[in-house]
Amino acid sequence: MIDRKVRNIEQIISPKSGDFLQMENQLRPRYLNEYIGQDIVKNNLKVAIQAAKKRNEPLDHVLLHGSPGLGKTTLAYIIANETGVSIKVTSGPALEKPGDVAAIISNLKENDILFIDEIHRLKPVVEEVLYTAMEDFGIDIVIGKGPSARSMRINLPKFTLIGATTKLSSISSPLRSRFGNVFKIQFYTDSDIEEIILRSARILNSEISKDVAHLLSKSCRQTPRIANRLLKRVRDYADVHNDSKIETKNVREALTSIGIDEIGLDSMDKEILAVIIEKFNGGPVGLNTLSAAISEEQDTIEDVYEPFLIQLGFLERTQRGRVATQKAYNHLKTVKDS
Repeated sequence: MIDRKVRNIEQIISPKSGDFLQMENQLRPRYLNEYIGQDIVKNNLKVAIQAAKKRNEPLDHVLLHGSPGLGKTTLAYIIANETGVSIKVTSGPALEKPGDVAAIISNLKENDILFIDEIHRLKPVVEEVLYTAMEDFGIDIVIGKGPSARSMRINLPKFTLIGATTKLSSISSPLRSRFGNVFKIQFYTDSDIEEIILRSARILNSEISKDVAHLLSKSCRQTPRIANRLLKRVRDYADVHNDSKIETKNVREALTSIGIDEIGLDSMDKEILAVIIEKFNGGPVGLNTLSAAISEEQDTIEDVYEPFLIQLGFLERTQRGRVATQKAYNHLKTVKDS
């Protein structure tokens, strides 16, 4: 059963938690040369940005997709800084009617950027307005009703739309095809996470050695957002114990206290695997059944926990349901024997 400790852990890995927003803004890189990892994406963005600046044109629309916490929003701000334009930020659920889109875009200046987070959650009526806005930089609005109704075209400044989504398949094909640049943000390597931890520690004025940063990187689920949050937790633990430098013991004790193991699995990850293995003989088990068995929402399982378990090779999605792999059996046995 989910206890209070697990709920605290969810705050670390959940993309919706807001306790650390101020710290994240402080730690976010501002330019591509400060951004660690995602080399393929960075190289393609450099070419696209330089070409757009040389022609004095808006950058082609950009779609960023990948799991939560991998840096999609950070990249949007970096693109704005690199192109030297302003950025207006909103989200898919916040745009409820076509007039909302017209109001936001009409207030942009030439070549400015509109960033829509969770773009897969746009309403169809709003999405249809974006088609002409993205292609023709105009919006057609119908005035009146019945036989006297007439259409009026509102011209918009040339702008760049950057969309971010964790569910690429939920974006309709007509909208997806209008993005000139589509980039998948991958999970980070442990070495990249280690560099991110060292950089963030310098900004936070916390002393940490490369070896200790390497140890901490193993528990960060290959995700920068989690790396920064765990670093803050470990830093707090060191401060409370009057350690001027973050040591190995601080990392081990802090992670143990919040139930995270050496490869980044928390109590909920282990519970998911244990339920599949012990109650359903390793699977397959449907998402509905799994959700009921562990008392957790389906979206949380699918968006927050499963991607990392699949990345580790501990879980497989099949047509019949979720299946635990031999690696999951081995890891849970190691945990129980330790």
